Amino acid sequence: MEKWNNDDELFSLIKAELFTAVVGDVMDKIGLVRQFLPPQIQPLHPAMVVVGRAMPVLEADTISGEQSLYNPILQQPFGLMLRALDDLKKNEVYICSGSSPAYALWGELMSTRAMKLGAAGAVVNGYSRDTRGILELNFPVFSYGRYAQDQAPRGKVMDFRVPIEMNGVVIHPGDIVIGDMDGVCIVPQVATEEVFRLALEKARGEKTVQKSIENGMSASAAFAQYGIM
Repeated sequence: MEKWNNDDELFSLIKAELFTAVVGDVMDKIGLVRQFLPPQIQPLHPAMVVVGRAMPVLEADTISGEQSLYNPILQQPFGLMLRALDDLKKNEVYICSGSSPAYALWGELMSTRAMKLGAAGAVVNGYSRDTRGILELNFPVFSYGRYAQDQAPRGKVMDFRVPIEMNGVVIHPGDIVIGDMDGVCIVPQVATEEVFRLALEKARGEKTVQKSIENGMSASAAFAQYGIM
């Protein structure tokens, strides 16, 4: 059985051998059937891959110029966004939800700061901007796509390192985020060992099946022999 001693070793294994489809398949089999984020969340470039620990961020829509009498967070230009960004740790993913998808939740300067802190990427339930700059940085960003409208007068970060929900998927701090050109899925922290042990077994088994099919075995015979398709 494959063993890893720390996140660096686990994430290297994931990047070398796994992908969202196989991870999603094994989660389905153990009853974790609501783990994929909305399909419109895609990488800015097809080659981008993100693997890391979730640092969830809660965003909310606000009205420009309006000030709260009771909540000091709303008196700050971005709410707690700058604090959340500066709190990113190595191998963490800034993952944000809670607002309407009417403005950009991520940009080039945020990417630059996140890279400096060793973060793994950003996943937002909305748009991103400064696309050319982000692509030049080659920082993994997953969003609805490109849209320059700024969040500053439209939304604020209300909290971070708290559980968030994204279209029925609950994301806790420390869950593992995996994203590639087929989408983004969330592996609950409590299921890490089981999911990745099974995913590695399945991925390696799929290579055996592929070789058998390339050598002329039918799909039916391959599934009957290996139980993989």
